[in-house]
Amino acid sequence: MPRLFSAYVIVDWSAASKPTTGADSAWIGVLKRDVRFRMAFESFNPPTRAEAEKRLNLILDDLKKRSERALVGFDFPLGFPRGFAEALKLPGDAPWRAAWDQLDKMVKDKPDNTNNRFGVASEINRRLTGGPFPFWGCPPRDTLTTLQPKKLRPHGPDDLPEFRHTDLAAKGAASIWKLYYNGSVGGQAILGMPVARRLRLARAARAWPFETEFKALTEAELAGVDIVLAEVYPSLIKGPALPGEVKDLTQVRTTAEHFARLDEANKLGALFAPAKGTAADVVLDAEREEGWILGAG
Repeated sequence: MPRLFSAYVIVDWSAASKPTTGADSAWIGVLKRDVRFRMAFESFNPPTRAEAEKRLNLILDDLKKRSERALVGFDFPLGFPRGFAEALKLPGDAPWRAAWDQLDKMVKDKPDNTNNRFGVASEINRRLTGGPFPFWGCPPRDTLTTLQPKKLRPHGPDDLPEFRHTDLAAKGAASIWKLYYNGSVGGQAILGMPVARRLRLARAARAWPFETEFKALTEAELAGVDIVLAEVYPSLIKGPALPGEVKDLTQVRTTAEHFARLDEANKLGALFAPAKGTAADVVLDAEREEGWILGAG
C-alpha cells in the first residue's frame, strides 16, 4: 500500500505580540523527499506570523507542483467546545466553519505581530456572558471589563464546557479559554484558525475531522486532495532532542517523523478514526464543532 502522504508539515504557532525567533516562537517543520527520494527534514523559524503564513504557502505550493500530498498539523485547537457557535448565534449548519469565519472577521494581526487577540476574546465574552468569562488570562495592561488576568470561576452545568472531548482524551491539553501564561493555547487558536481557514480556501484541502468524517482515511478517499489539515499535540510524542535544538524545533521534527513512520507502516490512516468504544455523541461533536487531536485517546 502506498503512503497517504508524501510530506509532513508540522506548525508550532505563536501568539507573540512582536517579532521573535528561537524558543516560544513560530516553527515550521517539513519532512519530505529530497532529490534522491530520501526523507529529509528542514525547519523554518519566521519572526512573525505573517512571514510564517507566507512560508507555509510557499511550501504547500511547491509540494502541489510536485504532486505531493501533505499532512499539515497545527499545534492549536481547530475548534471550540460544543455549543460555541450556537451560543454566539453564528450562521450556517457547520459550527466549526462558522467559528473560523467569525474569527476571520474579528482578528486583526499586523505584519509586526501586533494583534487584537485579547480584544477578540473580550468581545466574545461580552456576547456570551456579558462578563469576563469563559475566556481568561491577559497581562494586567490588557485587562478589560470582559477580560481579566485570572480565571473568574469554575465552569458550571449551564456554561459552555471548559474542555473539548479531545482535550480530556489527550490528558494534559490546556483549555482553549486560557489565553495567557505557560501552556496556554487560546491566543494561538484565535490567531491561528484564520490562517488555517485561508490555507484551506486556497487549495484542494480537507480539514479533519470536519470534512473527512471522524474515521480512518484511505488513499481512495483522498483522491484529488492536496493537503489534510489536522490538529496535533506534540507533547503526546516523545523524542530525543538533537544538539542545539530548542524544544519547539524538537517537537515539530519528532512529530513529523512520528507520522511519517506510521504512514510508512500503513498505520497512519487508522489514526484518523476514533478509539474503539468512543461514544456516538463524542464522534458527532468532534465532526461538527470541536475537532480532535490526531492520535489522542
